[in-house]
Amino acid sequence: MSEFNLDHLKSALADNGQSHLLQFWSELDNEHKTLLYNDLKSINFDKINRYFTACMSPGDSDQQIDEHMKPIPAEIFSSVTRAGASLKQWEQDGLKQVADNKVCVLLLAGGQGTRLGVTYPKGMFDVGLPSGKTLYQLQAERLLALQRKAEQVYGKSCVVPWYIMTSERTQEPTEEFFAKHNYFGLKKENVVLFEQHMLPCVNFDGKIILDTKWGVSRAPDGNGGLYLALGTSGILQDMGKRGIDDIHVYCVDNILVKMADPTFIGFCRSKGANCGAKVVEKAYPTEAVGVLCRLYDRYQVVEYSEIQLHTAERRNSDGRITFSAGNICNHYFTLEFLTNIVNDHENELKHHVARKKIAFIDETGQRVTPEKPNGIKMEKFVFDVFQFSFKFAVWEVLREDEFSPLKNSDHAQRDNASTARHCLYSLHHRYVLNAGGQFIGEDGLPMPHIPSQKSSDVSYPVVCEISPLVSYCGENLESLVKGKEFTPPLLIDESWLKNAEKNNEQ
Repeated sequence: MSEFNLDHLKSALADNGQSHLLQFWSELDNEHKTLLYNDLKSINFDKINRYFTACMSPGDSDQQIDEHMKPIPAEIFSSVTRAGASLKQWEQDGLKQVADNKVCVLLLAGGQGTRLGVTYPKGMFDVGLPSGKTLYQLQAERLLALQRKAEQVYGKSCVVPWYIMTSERTQEPTEEFFAKHNYFGLKKENVVLFEQHMLPCVNFDGKIILDTKWGVSRAPDGNGGLYLALGTSGILQDMGKRGIDDIHVYCVDNILVKMADPTFIGFCRSKGANCGAKVVEKAYPTEAVGVLCRLYDRYQVVEYSEIQLHTAERRNSDGRITFSAGNICNHYFTLEFLTNIVNDHENELKHHVARKKIAFIDETGQRVTPEKPNGIKMEKFVFDVFQFSFKFAVWEVLREDEFSPLKNSDHAQRDNASTARHCLYSLHHRYVLNAGGQFIGEDGLPMPHIPSQKSSDVSYPVVCEISPLVSYCGENLESLVKGKEFTPPLLIDESWLKNAEKNNEQ
């Protein structure tokens, strides 16, 4: 075919050990030949081979890693349970940044809800709350609530732009979902979607996998693909035009996430940090969570599988786990730091191996769905830029207040819709109790604040949901609930407020 420079393509494939990608060429019609030709011409095969070689090469042994791990220095660390009077000051400082239009949030939302058992983006998932709200709606309303809070305190209107990194597979449904729901009350121009890049999937020998006879299998390049996408999408320039200084980055699946948390922002700024991480204390030494520490005198996250047992079980003189800072993908960056990463360090970030079950076209031309991992997706991690920060800060929060990821279907025992929903109920239940409210059971008797065997007839957690439009994180509830009794399920939203106002007028 004259429109195809097939000799040149065949040469490039042969030079890089990928000639198999044309094995079905003679079977294709002209339309599908065009699709395959354009697909293959878009790939830098030499670069893919280098990525594969680098991420498959053996790194340091667990013993070597252990020998170089050091705990986080006390001077860059603080905790919500030990900060004392500084908490209020940090919150005020962070809220002032919000009021001055200096803060934005950046959501990592490139993954589909495959492990949840759905084919659409995770953010569109209905967790089963009384309100029926999705993760996207909860997060949008928390942004609205934060903007209103800053406006009330500082007396001027403000905007917290919401940048959402999608992927080839989640961009269109996410756009349609937000448009359908009128951006949940946010202005369209302040919800900015951009796509991360895709990389070919390869088998364990580095051969690119065919998804169809006329196209290769691709996957998003990991949440660390953020930095390449920032450099090619114009997002950094948009942030600069808006006057942004502070950027809160988080993953979509945490139902308890505090959007643009002013306390976190204020803490990082108080440390003069250009990069920061919000962490939770490990529940037990062998918990399957990455650990934030110093490694080779750089800040890094070490995967739990890379830490030897004796290191994981190390404790300080006060009995606390030495390497206790559990990573929850909740980060702070300055715009200056991100710009430096994109311009000077993005190419230094290594890909990691994710062994997956990847559908493929076999030698007979049949599409096969494997029952066990048969290939790898090459991914970068968002936290791999920590190593480039020499002004770092670590903020520890309570897991029960701020972290409950939604990763699995209810067939799994943890990190599913039920556990996420229950964590939100528990948090909001405590909000009401702390504001002076009381829950009573169907028998009219007060429900114990803490369940016990004696109260086995009472359902826990208490079903209690508070709309972010009523309270961002537990404030402004005392006038609504103090001295009052409630029978669960309780949904405090704007409709509830209107009914309460009517009852007060009667």
